[in-house]
Amino acid sequence: MSLEDEDGQELRYRIVGPDEFDVKNGSISIDAPLGRALLKKQVDDEVFIVTPEGKRTYYVLAIDYEE
Repeated sequence: MSLEDEDGQELRYRIVGPDEFDVKNGSISIDAPLGRALLKKQVDDEVFIVTPEGKRTYYVLAIDYEE
């Protein structure tokens, strides 16, 4: 999944099970706040999450499936 943050930076994540996450390699847990917020989102949707640093907004650029 490709996202764009508020600063225009493109980010790429793969949503995985809670025991498979590896943030350094772009795999985030389905139980993580961002993982939960991304469920059922479509391209061009806005995603809002609250982090310790404050509210963050992401935009969904692409959704794909990697084997």
